[in-house]
Amino acid sequence: MPEFGELPELAATVLQPGFVGISAPDWVRRWLGEGLGGVALFARNVESPAQVAALTAQLRAERPDVLVAIDEEAGDVTRFESRLGSSRPGNLALGAIDDPALTEAVARDLGNDLANAGITLDYAPDADVNSNPGNPVIGVRAFGAEPQLVARHSAAFVRGLQAAGVAACAKHFPGHGDTSVDSHLALPLIDRDRQQLAECELVPFRAAVEAGIQVVMTGHLLVPAYDPEIPATLSRRIITGLLREELGFGGLIVTDAIEMRGVSGKYGLAGAAVRALAAGVDAICVGGEHADERTATELRDAIVDAVRSGQLPEERLRDAAARVRRLGAWTTHTQTLTGARAIADASAEPEVAVLAAGSQVGFEAARRAARVTVAEGATALPITGPAYVVEFAPPRNIAIGPETPWGLSTPLGELLPGTETVRLTEGEATPAAVLEAAGDRPLVLVVRDLHRHPWQAEALTEVLATRPDTIVVEMGLPVTVLGAVHIATYGATRACGQAAAELIAGTVVPAPEPQPVAA
Repeated sequence: MPEFGELPELAATVLQPGFVGISAPDWVRRWLGEGLGGVALFARNVESPAQVAALTAQLRAERPDVLVAIDEEAGDVTRFESRLGSSRPGNLALGAIDDPALTEAVARDLGNDLANAGITLDYAPDADVNSNPGNPVIGVRAFGAEPQLVARHSAAFVRGLQAAGVAACAKHFPGHGDTSVDSHLALPLIDRDRQQLAECELVPFRAAVEAGIQVVMTGHLLVPAYDPEIPATLSRRIITGLLREELGFGGLIVTDAIEMRGVSGKYGLAGAAVRALAAGVDAICVGGEHADERTATELRDAIVDAVRSGQLPEERLRDAAARVRRLGAWTTHTQTLTGARAIADASAEPEVAVLAAGSQVGFEAARRAARVTVAEGATALPITGPAYVVEFAPPRNIAIGPETPWGLSTPLGELLPGTETVRLTEGEATPAAVLEAAGDRPLVLVVRDLHRHPWQAEALTEVLATRPDTIVVEMGLPVTVLGAVHIATYGATRACGQAAAELIAGTVVPAPEPQPVAA
């Protein structure tokens, strides 16, 4: 007979909830003492690296092996640098450079920052092959559209991140690249047969497994080639049959946020969580939207009830909890070996308590990634004097979030004082008004994924007909190239914006000096 007294603790072990605030709430600290295996940090939990270090120290005081996860892709999706934008260029830029050694260096640099702030699990890299340029949720988050390229950079990212003692997490298994639907909102269909999946989507995940990745995140995707009815996250055929048995992955499997409509829309939060565990998943990520004790309690109680009713075998729950604890032990041991020191814990040693003002290797990578296309006979860069910059702002997908700044206004304004920047959304982009406001100043038009937003393309075409000297900066996928001078940054991070601004102004900004962390 099951020992029901242990079940609530085992159920808590497999949860990775989010919470609100820049310090650990009482309920989270209490739950850690009652078995909670991990937490997930979001932008709302991050004020500064030193603050994050203090937060993680609170968590470790309750449970030293707690998994502290963050969704930090070092690109457009950033939580650790959400207030300023990432000082690294993101996956698509690294793929465009195609230097795996650089990708590994950027990932290790990121891992050092995360480890020194007490973070032990990063929901990265994105190992999706972005084979559909119209994909609304992946795009620049992928290393590219070619499976082998994505594979070698996914493996490099894994090696770099885990060398710093932070567990890497390849996502979104079995591959979110060939979709036209955002799984935050609905259930995407991956309409490929098994051979096509093996030759494309699965290639980077195999490479990540071979590189020793510790964690794989499931995608809320319908993949009829393996299961015509049940989403991948909830499918035993995909989680146990494909990932565990065929690919040979022995580490931790975590869900994408369980509240996403791709699974919760039909099954509910609790129903999806129980089904995921039964399918072979080990940990449930929740709390991007439902970041409260009530939700965590609902999930824990549903898991316990499922074991008692026989829907979820107790042995499966014990196996999942054991994998969580093994990963916690790995991160604790590995960060000790690598010398990772949380900033808060190192405050007595000034030489350790130092925070770099952004990633120097990241800024340099963004410079290497930027591509300039100049039409025959066009005036080349740089420009002199203040410019007029128009940033066309399409809606952001939920993964990127609304809080992270992007664009050229700050870096170009610093390099060319007097530069004016306006940001326009659909319906506001009137070409005549843009031309009138620009006058005779150099004109810079900034877009994101021009090919997916006809209103941007229409506005640019009209402006360029009158001002062919306009500089166009594409900060998304550079599918459509317009303008006599076109700059592709392969991402919209702070580092990408800095690289574009330097090209326009003809000035390279010196790398920032490390700054001590205030006591």
